[in-house]
Amino acid sequence: MSSKPQTSSSPNRTGRPVGIASIGLHLPPLAMPVEELAKLRGQDPKKYTIGLGCREMALCPDDYGAVELAAEAAKRALARWGGDLSSIGLIAVGTESAVDMSRPLSAWVAEELGLSGAVRSYEVKHACYGGTLALRQAYEWKASGAAGEKAALVIATDVALYELGDPGEPTQGAGAVAMIVDDARIASMDPVSHPWSEPAFDFWRPVGESFPRVDGKFSLDCYKRAAEHCFAALAGDGDAEEMISELAAVCFHVPLPKMVKKAFLHVGERFGWDAERAEELFDLKVDPTMGWNRMCGNAYTASLWMSVAEALQGLAEGERLAAFSYGSGFGAEVQTFTAGPEAAAAAWAADVERDLASRRHVDAAGYERLRGVRLAVSA
Repeated sequence: MSSKPQTSSSPNRTGRPVGIASIGLHLPPLAMPVEELAKLRGQDPKKYTIGLGCREMALCPDDYGAVELAAEAAKRALARWGGDLSSIGLIAVGTESAVDMSRPLSAWVAEELGLSGAVRSYEVKHACYGGTLALRQAYEWKASGAAGEKAALVIATDVALYELGDPGEPTQGAGAVAMIVDDARIASMDPVSHPWSEPAFDFWRPVGESFPRVDGKFSLDCYKRAAEHCFAALAGDGDAEEMISELAAVCFHVPLPKMVKKAFLHVGERFGWDAERAEELFDLKVDPTMGWNRMCGNAYTASLWMSVAEALQGLAEGERLAAFSYGSGFGAEVQTFTAGPEAAAAAWAADVERDLASRRHVDAAGYERLRGVRLAVSA
């Protein structure tokens, strides 16, 4: 097996590589610095800012949620793409914030967009891994030729809330990332990816319960083990350190930044890297991809794709990055992307800049009022 990921992507019927043609992102209109939560919980703020690596939690008002986030992200991606709705033949939404047990969240989004007709529409659920599965399915549909001249709209959208006082509360967040799968103007996708899954109860939410149940230590163990297996498969019989060094960036699903660091250092240890070299590679390849994640918290399915969107900014055509996805339960997958001609311009970065500039910060008292409203609504 080659020591390097394949860099060519299966062509569509036009002969051009298939991949991401447009990206749209959306963050909710509210946020709270984790220091405010520390005041409420009687904790040293450094426990959240340094211990977890968190900065702010993106929050939704009571009339805003996964549908609204997804629809706005999709509108931004579609407007930037230049195509029209009649050219969309598939809409897939990865989420664990479903609003109905039968009707897919994609139907709500399609209704907001005015998308109907000869379109395959569905929702994908596998915790935080759902967005990745939706993207891979759309890529395989397009690359196979089954799509014809049609493109796919893939959206990862979630609102992450924990029970008041839960250890996961400072990692809360929300957001959506929409991607058009068509000609690879922003990034082509490697046709080969590397999955790993094991049935596990590390994070789950039973039907009828408002908040997830989490076995934090076990979930970290699962996450590290999944990363180890996926990156070993990506390296094949080659030198993993050399492979990582040659990538422009290595993106991870970001439950919290410190968890990503622990997993990456674990991978380095398993590959026999010097500890100092592993830290250096983390600082160079991984840490710079988590700036937007730190400003919004864990957005579940959207978390990895926020990191990927940030990492693609400014890449020269032909530069490559890796993306590691993880969803509790658990399923994981690593894949590689090659920057296309429109990656350098990073037009989608304006979405994040606009949302960060316009959102309103709430203090501890405002957060308690907000959670009271949302709890009353969900009850």
